[in-house]
Amino acid sequence: MASSGSGYDLSSSTFSPDGRIFQIEYAAKAVENAGTALGLRCRDGVVLAVEKPLQNKMLVAKTTGRRIHTVDEHAGVAMTGFVSDGRQIVNRAREEASSYNETYGTKIPPMTLAARLSAYVHYFTLHGALRPFGASTLVAAYDPATKKHSLHMVEPSGVSYEYFGAAAGRGRQPARTEMEKLAINPKTAGGVGSTTTEGMESLITVADGVKQLAKIIHSLHDEAKDKPFELEMSWLSEGTGWKHAGVPRNVIKEAVEWAKKEIEEAEEESDEDDDEMEE
Repeated sequence: MASSGSGYDLSSSTFSPDGRIFQIEYAAKAVENAGTALGLRCRDGVVLAVEKPLQNKMLVAKTTGRRIHTVDEHAGVAMTGFVSDGRQIVNRAREEASSYNETYGTKIPPMTLAARLSAYVHYFTLHGALRPFGASTLVAAYDPATKKHSLHMVEPSGVSYEYFGAAAGRGRQPARTEMEKLAINPKTAGGVGSTTTEGMESLITVADGVKQLAKIIHSLHDEAKDKPFELEMSWLSEGTGWKHAGVPRNVIKEAVEWAKKEIEEAEEESDEDDDEMEE
């Protein structure tokens, strides 16, 4: 019944008989077809990474279609999906951060920023004259008042959650599987029976996070099918004074080289295991 969306997908304000809003599902599909965006909350900060496909060989990649933006001194946003839609969410985030600072005289807390962005995105699913945003955003921020950093993701439906590791875009499911193997959750990082403090000490650092995200994105990229891409990365950590900044290009280069080496070694081990099984 109405599984195809026929007649019920003309407006985001219309429910189908089985309780679905097809316009929101279509927006989520637009995100699924875009480059992979990843975020990791580490022991000493947050790392963001986005796979930016290069649509044209003549494109000046460094200055065109950026996927990661600074919205406040202590906050950054990574996006995937329709870049133009994501840019509007970024502009809104900057307005919310500036307005909060002017009103209360302090930096906007990460949870408040994520909540206001999700409310803004949700508004576009409530009116027939509007359409949902075809973009998902990862919000990395630091709260100077509580001395805590966090990672949130805002989806096209207008919901937002806080994550230890978040993924959106084409490779979101395999990326989540790989991130679950990393030491990013303090409840499990220290092993069975460990305390929360021990778990925090066992978490990976942002330096390790940069390498791991580079490895995940490159392992998901199929050179035979996918277009060439540029890896955009940023971090917010103790090393940057809790200010959101782009990861230096030499650090990204070193991380990519390490990632490719790790992938090659893993493939060689897999081939050796296959040969042993055949024998």
